[in-house]
Order: sequence, then C-alpha cells, then structure tokens
Amino acid sequence: MRKIDINHVIDEARFRPFHWNVLFWCTLIIIFDGYDLVIYGVVLPILMDQWQLTPIEAGSLGSVALFGMMVGAMSLGTASDKYGRKKMIVLCIILFSLFTLLCGFAQTPTQFAVLRFIAGLGIGGVMPNVVALISEYAPKKIRSTLVALMFSGYAIGGMLSAGLGIWIVPNWGWEIMFYLGCVPLFLLPLIIKFLPESLGFLLRDNKDGEVKNILAKINPEIITTQQYELLKQEVASKKIPILDLFNENRAISTLAFWLSFFMCLLMVYALGSWLPKLMQTAGYPLKSGLMFLFAMNIGGMVGAISGGWLSDKFNLKSVLVTFFILGSLAITLLGFRSNTGLLYFLVMIAGAATIGSQILLYTYVAQYYPMHIRSTGLGWASGVGRIGAIVGPMLGGVLMQLALPHYQNFIAFAIPGLIATLAIAMIGIKFYEARKVTIKP
Repeated sequence: MRKIDINHVIDEARFRPFHWNVLFWCTLIIIFDGYDLVIYGVVLPILMDQWQLTPIEAGSLGSVALFGMMVGAMSLGTASDKYGRKKMIVLCIILFSLFTLLCGFAQTPTQFAVLRFIAGLGIGGVMPNVVALISEYAPKKIRSTLVALMFSGYAIGGMLSAGLGIWIVPNWGWEIMFYLGCVPLFLLPLIIKFLPESLGFLLRDNKDGEVKNILAKINPEIITTQQYELLKQEVASKKIPILDLFNENRAISTLAFWLSFFMCLLMVYALGSWLPKLMQTAGYPLKSGLMFLFAMNIGGMVGAISGGWLSDKFNLKSVLVTFFILGSLAITLLGFRSNTGLLYFLVMIAGAATIGSQILLYTYVAQYYPMHIRSTGLGWASGVGRIGAIVGPMLGGVLMQLALPHYQNFIAFAIPGLIATLAIAMIGIKFYEARKVTIKP
C-alpha cells in the first residue's frame, strides 16, 4: 500500500474551491481583527475630551487592550498546537466580538479598560491561528501571496473602521463603533461549519478519515483512492513545544523574529493610535486626521498584497528589509510640513511598509517553523510583538506630553524600523555549524 506525505500533497496542489473557502473565512475573521486595531485611534480624540484624559492616560488606556492581545497571542496561539486551531479560533471570535460590543456601554475609563483587555485576548489569539491555518493549506508556490491576501483583510478592517468613524462618530457618537463589533457572533455558525481543522491536529488524533476527505478536496489528481496510508511526520504534539522554538539551531532566528515583531508592532500601533491626534496637533482638522488613518490602511492593504507577490517571486527576507527601510524614511518625512498630496502619499508608504511588513513577518514565521510548532512560533512572536504594541501608544502619549517639535515625534516612530531591519538580517544565523571531520584510513 502506498504512503502519502500530506505536506507534499498540499505543496503541489493547484488553487481550488477548497482553498477559496479557507481564504474567505480567514480573511473575514482578520477584517474584524483589523477593525478593532483602528477603532481606538478613531475614538481617541473623543474619549480624551469626554473623560478628560491626559495624553499619557489615553496612551495607557489604549495599551490595556494590547496587553490582553499579548496574553491572548501567547496563550491561545500556543494552545492551538495542543487543542486544535479551529477550537481556538471560535473561542477567540466569541471573546473579541462579545467584549468589543460591551465596550460601547462603558461609562468610565476603568470599565472600558477591563472590557478592552478581555476583548484583546481574543483579538491577539485569533491572528496566529488563522495565519497558521492558511499557511498549512496554501500551495507552496503561492503561499506568501495567499497569506498576504488574507492579511490584507487587516487593512480592510482598518479602513472600514476609519471610514465609518468619519461618518458615524460625529453624528451618532463613539459607542456605535463598538456595537458593530458584535457582527462576527452572527457569523459564528457558518464559520464553525465551513472552516476546516488543522491537518496536523487531525493526524495527531488519528482521524485519518477526515484527513483523507480534506486531501481529496485539496488535490484530487493525487488522491484518487482511499487505499493508502498517511505518513505521520511533524504532526501536532500533545505537549506545548515552546522549547522547540530554540532547538535545531533556531535560537537566534527565534529571538530575531521576536525583536522584529516588537519593533514593527510598535510602529503600527503608535501610528494607528496617534496619527489622527498628531495631525490634529499639526493644524489639520479631525476629519483630515481620520482621512490620513484611512490612507495608511489603504497603503497597508497594497503593501500586504504586493509584498506577498514579491516574496513568492523573489526573496521574503529581502522584501522585508526593503519595506522596513522605506517605512522608516516615509515616517521621518511625515514630520515635515508638505503639501497634502505628498503627505497622503507618505502616509500610504508608511502604511504599506509597517502594516505590510507585519503581515510579511507572519508569513515568514509560518514558513520558518515546522507544522507541529507553527502556531506556537506564531503565537510567541506575536505575543512579544504585542509588547511593542503596548509600548507604541504609551510612547505616543509620552511624546505628546513632552510637546516636542512635530518632526521629532515622527523620527521617534521611525527608529524602530531601522532596528527591525537589523533583526531581519539576523534570521537564519546559527550559533554554530557542525564540523565536517574527515578520518584518514
């Protein structure tokens, strides 16, 4: 009886309706995740006025949710390698949808902070799981492109949040932005029905029949009969393999991924939280500030898709280095007064390079780690990155409190991009190379 390697079947498959199904549902989930990324930046100026918050208090309030996202990414992302990706995705959707809705009923900053923290658990936990799931099912030759297409939903969600904020907040109040966060709850039955479970998890639980049914949808030309055995290599472990991230010469690369995630998410969340306020301080009206946020997320979507395509055609590591350098330059130039057209262009470049790089980093991590520790690698990289996301809004608050010249604020936001560039360059470096010893007879 012949034996089938599921990784080979997936790698060599053509893009089929099954792949469309996985891409659609994962993208939809990420859209709502992106909506929650930008929502605080949209309502921040209103909350500062309504609750009389200082810039530092406002930055700290934004960071509470990000702390929840850090905990969620590390715990729920890692747990999926033990309990299954689909279960964790469903749990995360319930958490971030329900408690985002409840945020709209908050009467005090303390209530708001508690609810945003719990919502953050789901927001942070869902990301490594959907990235790992689509990476697992994507054909090899278009893997980066598919992950980037899915993650472009992140920018779509951000644009949706900024666009609705321009129209809804002035007319209906900030609360309705959070009420709309409950929409994924209504879609949950469909997600449960159509989203597949991880093949690695199914193999670990000896559900060979389900695996064969999925393989038949992925590549019917190869899987023409049920008379075969499955090679069970690199399947999910029943232990949580955190230490495996540092085994087999992965230590430097793992730490480099963590540093690059930290710096990238610091930039994304600092700009996402403070760009409207910074532009308002520079003399632009609130509506214009939200339009800059909208443009930043358009750039993020373009950067994600183009970056994924370039990564499949060329080299993912080189694309990331280029993006980070361009992003740092664009963010620095934002601090200098220019005509409106040039500013929008720079904001789009900044969005493409920061949000786009974040998406490419997830793609890189998903391709770097083997299947049995993929969610663990994604979860911990994302979790460490969330520390940067926590620092970002707080850094913006400190800078606003210091009342520095406008251009210095943006220089401070650009420096992490250069550090991330150096971190990316370190990926793949090993502590040592095994010596080749020749024994002469």
